[in-house]
Amino acid sequence: MPRQRMWSAGGHLLGDVPRGRRGADTLHSVTLPRGRLVAALREAAAAAGARIVTGERAVAVTETADGVTAEFAGGLRDSADLLVAADGIWSTVRGLLDPAAPVPEYAGLYAISGVSRMDGVEPGVFNMTFARNGAFIHLATGTGEVWWQAQIAQPAEPARAGVGDADWLRGTARLYRDEKVPSAVIAATTHLHPPVLFHALDPVPTWHGERAVLIGDAAHPVGAGQGASMAIEDALALAAALRAGPAIPGALQAYDAARRPRIVKLLDAAEDNRGMKKAGPVKRRTQALLMRLFLPLFYERATAHLYAYEPPRLSARTGPAPR
Repeated sequence: MPRQRMWSAGGHLLGDVPRGRRGADTLHSVTLPRGRLVAALREAAAAAGARIVTGERAVAVTETADGVTAEFAGGLRDSADLLVAADGIWSTVRGLLDPAAPVPEYAGLYAISGVSRMDGVEPGVFNMTFARNGAFIHLATGTGEVWWQAQIAQPAEPARAGVGDADWLRGTARLYRDEKVPSAVIAATTHLHPPVLFHALDPVPTWHGERAVLIGDAAHPVGAGQGASMAIEDALALAAALRAGPAIPGALQAYDAARRPRIVKLLDAAEDNRGMKKAGPVKRRTQALLMRLFLPLFYERATAHLYAYEPPRLSARTGPAPR
């Protein structure tokens, strides 16, 4: 997806900018279903020798000077030099490291996603419409399919129990009936995904102990389409800090210091992103005017901090691992 186009509720083009990159970058943004990313990661982990155990829930973490032990609800216990908790926004380990850690709250947005079959949507373009009831995203895969997502602003969580696909589709179509392109995409739907609630988390003060560390959404669910990217960056930064050593507790402190400034900046951007999607009519019109004026001139400058970032480069280790 080399381009991103942003549209007003009335169908006016607000901006046409590089998607997830700088204009001069040779690599292009890729959009794919999350399941394919998970499958690729599992395959790589297995090839690296990882043993994947599912159906277990962590209930306790005990750190000592020499290692860490995790206990699970099913009776499993496992010990290691380091526990890396990549257990998402609903992280159990976050609360075990700090019982006062914040908990996720509904962010005032929920998403309905689907697949449509239709012609007339240009491939290679990630389209985002700032519609009256929340943002609407759609893109053509080049195979006749159009993937779409309606990010709907609603202060209270929607009732989900007993609501079928047909009900969700009818309700979504009604909310976007006044927007020409979104309504056409929704009308051509052939498959609907389960609804997803968006959650936000206050800043997490404790990212690590002596032998346990949070990465990805467990430490900082940033939103703004950057969750997987920040998790991958975390992994590289953590690996680099561990290689620099000499001991794990100091490496975890170095990881925290290296990542936190960048994450704080992303969290601010994510909050602005959510605010734009939940804007009322007056604020939405003001935002549209400002975007039409400033996106062509300042978009790449405003996002340079995100896409110009170079993560640590890892070389082959030649010595003992840090303890």
